[in-house]
Amino acid sequence: RFSANVAPKIAPMKQIALLLWFILVLVSCNSADVRQDQNPNLVNLSFSVDYNLTLPQYTQLNFEGNSFQDYSLGITGINIYYIGNNQYFAYELTAPNHPVTECSTLVVNGITARCQCDDNNAYNVVNGQQTEGAQGQYSLRAYRATRNGDILNISN
Repeated sequence: RFSANVAPKIAPMKQIALLLWFILVLVSCNSADVRQDQNPNLVNLSFSVDYNLTLPQYTQLNFEGNSFQDYSLGITGINIYYIGNNQYFAYELTAPNHPVTECSTLVVNGITARCQCDDNNAYNVVNGQQTEGAQGQYSLRAYRATRNGDILNISN
């Protein structure tokens, strides 16, 4: 005789293991895109901008090791760095380890962004980490950078 219920039965231990695995996957899916850094020195802004990499003012972003600063976005500006293989890094150009002042706009030279305040903090524009200066709790604020064809989108 055939049963109308043909769904396989899962043993209780396997059900528990499957449930625990599912919970673990959900907990580990907290990505940097969802996370907001809790830096009290920097306000949270919302923006999205497209750069057409065929335009002359942005063509340097087609070549590895080049960067571009846009002082019209972010708090005091953003830096976009092209590492190669369609991988871009974009960071806020405001010193993250003290309140925003006239001297806290970072100046980029190569892969180093340096604060103009007395602390002389410096940060790596490839990984956002502090490399010099007074002790700091925060690294550079990262923004999303995605390339689709000749369009590079920077957003948060």
